[in-house]
Amino acid sequence: MDAKTGSIEGGCPVPHGGGVRALLGRTNRDWWPEMLATEILNPNGPTNPLGEDFDYAEAFNAVDYNGLKADLTALMTDSQPWWPADYGHYGPFFIRMAWHAAGTYRTADGRGGANSGQQRFAPLDSWPDNGNLDKARRLLWPIKQKYGQNISWADLFILAGNVAIESMGGPVFGFGGGRADVYEPERDIYWGSEDKWVNEGVQTRIDPDHGLAELEGPLAAIQMGLIYVNPEGPGGNPDPLQSARDIKVTFERMAMNHEETVALTAGGHTFGKAHGNGDPSKLGPAPAGGDLAAQGFGWVSTNESGCGEHTVTSGIEGSWVNTPTHWSQNYFRLLLDYDYELVKSPAGAQQWQPINQKPEDMAPAAWDPNIKVPTMMTTADMALKMDPELRAISEKFRNDHEAFKDAFARAWFKLTHRDMGPKARYLGPEVPAEDLIWQDPIPAGTMPSDADVAAAKKRIADSGLTVSQLIKTAWASASTYRKSDHRGGANGARIRFAPQKDWEVNEPAMLSMVLAKLDEVRGNLSLADAIVLGGVVALEKAIRDASGNVPVPFTGGRGDATQEQTDGDSFAVMEPEADAFRNYVGKKKLAVKVEEMMLDKASLLGLSVPEMVVLIGGLRVLGANHGERGHGHFTKRSGQLTNDFFVNLYDMTNVWKAVEGSDDQEYVATDRKEGGEKWRATRADLIFGSNSELRAVGEVYAQKGGQEKFVKDFVKAWTKVMNADRYDLNYAKYHKAA
Repeated sequence: MDAKTGSIEGGCPVPHGGGVRALLGRTNRDWWPEMLATEILNPNGPTNPLGEDFDYAEAFNAVDYNGLKADLTALMTDSQPWWPADYGHYGPFFIRMAWHAAGTYRTADGRGGANSGQQRFAPLDSWPDNGNLDKARRLLWPIKQKYGQNISWADLFILAGNVAIESMGGPVFGFGGGRADVYEPERDIYWGSEDKWVNEGVQTRIDPDHGLAELEGPLAAIQMGLIYVNPEGPGGNPDPLQSARDIKVTFERMAMNHEETVALTAGGHTFGKAHGNGDPSKLGPAPAGGDLAAQGFGWVSTNESGCGEHTVTSGIEGSWVNTPTHWSQNYFRLLLDYDYELVKSPAGAQQWQPINQKPEDMAPAAWDPNIKVPTMMTTADMALKMDPELRAISEKFRNDHEAFKDAFARAWFKLTHRDMGPKARYLGPEVPAEDLIWQDPIPAGTMPSDADVAAAKKRIADSGLTVSQLIKTAWASASTYRKSDHRGGANGARIRFAPQKDWEVNEPAMLSMVLAKLDEVRGNLSLADAIVLGGVVALEKAIRDASGNVPVPFTGGRGDATQEQTDGDSFAVMEPEADAFRNYVGKKKLAVKVEEMMLDKASLLGLSVPEMVVLIGGLRVLGANHGERGHGHFTKRSGQLTNDFFVNLYDMTNVWKAVEGSDDQEYVATDRKEGGEKWRATRADLIFGSNSELRAVGEVYAQKGGQEKFVKDFVKAWTKVMNADRYDLNYAKYHKAA
């Protein structure tokens, strides 16, 4: 085991391969095989020691908020001998902790971020980029202990960052609580497939010819174990222009435009210092691989005192500005006014130092204010100086400090709240009144009367729209929801706006016709409600036509967003490359199998295995396939909600064979006795027969008596997806407490 990082000598201890590993990448057990496997006690998912009935919103709203902030403010200058504060102030340390808690968020799948306090667990607690943040969390423990369940770790991380900025005179836009803790790692996040960390010589994720355009899947950071980019440059190459290329793309993938990126970088680097005053080989393993006696501390250093003056974290050494504990304009002044030369830190890291720096522009030593030392810039900082686009933004902020303050405050708020979802989830007295475009604002809806609903149902039923069209439209609208960052869903009816209305998977011509007809007949309902109600009308007809009698619940009250309230660029990344629920595969060559993407989609929708199985079985017979594709449509009763998909898939008269030239994406069934084609299918169909766990669930619906259960389970799972984004229904505790 590597003494510095806690990773395995010689690389990954398990064989490379596809399947779930291709989707999820390295697991904690891969990195740290000696880690205690507590998940064996949670076979049905994570448990909450506070109990299932614990209402965090109620607890948070009962906290002494002013007292909590006062205690955090006092902590900032209460330096502890076991980890002394640089310059006598912990503010920069807590800013880094909060930033790195939130900065793992990525737009592609909405995963990462500060929403559940994941920085407490592996692998994040042991990433090289999070070096020594275990000490920041321990410094917070007395405050967490004092306020108990009234403040989650997840909220405390971000609030501590805010208080740190305020305590040093910096601008803050606001704070919203409501991040409930989890108590084990989120195991469904793909962090990459590399078997080495960034500081072990692992190659950058950049394609030499295509830059970051080929960056794999949802990933945003350019090397394993980084939050954003390598401060020394791509793969350690100190080229500011290449670093600028990385910065632009990786921050975009984490929801920041270029102006926000410059503001965040400059604002964050206005405070504190980097640490590299010693030999990095003297660092012990990361927390996840640490000794039992270390009690969760990682990177225990034998470099003289191991802390304070002798701290080694990134390996870069020094502060960016001469006033590292005060908000100032000095970052841009020092960056733009001085020429810089490339030097090496005591730890051997490459960094940039001002040439002929004036004594008044030098920084105090972190351990002795009477000693002056040169400031420094990283290669990533030099990108803001050398890249023409980033330089123009830097010059703008240098010349307009008020604009810089506002941009930093807003960008910091976005960074630390981007993964929380709608503003309705925010708690506390410092929630900003202003609605921001990235919060996906939706005007409040009106609950329709029973008479309005009944009248709209009749008009929809008489509209000439088919079961297939109504089901496709309702599913396309609601299934954009993802539990990771609570974005998407039917509320707001954004499916009628770009980019969703133009997504190939949504069949734009058909969608436009259906939406126009629903708008025509919706009466007093919002269009968002009418879309969902259309699915109800279609389902009830499909159930009746199959000789069933199961009611489909409907709860109105959704609002309709406007195009101006819809951030098209941020929604564009949500376009599916494949959707097994609609048996759709786009033109782009997929990096993972369709069935693996199916599991990922189901996870983001918050579905269990039985819910996923019953939904796909039902959607197939209802005619929800993309276009006119008949694959998986194993029924002679199209448009009726039957269990035919499972009955016919498990029919032993079928003989399946891959279609030649389809690259194992398309299959045909012939009759075992009589020959002749019976059905066509995709991988997303046959997986329900080949995978033993999925087959076990499907057989429940295919067996005698399974039809009635199938219909009831489908209606329940369908309604769950339709209402997934309804915080007034699913997260009533936030509203009750607020």
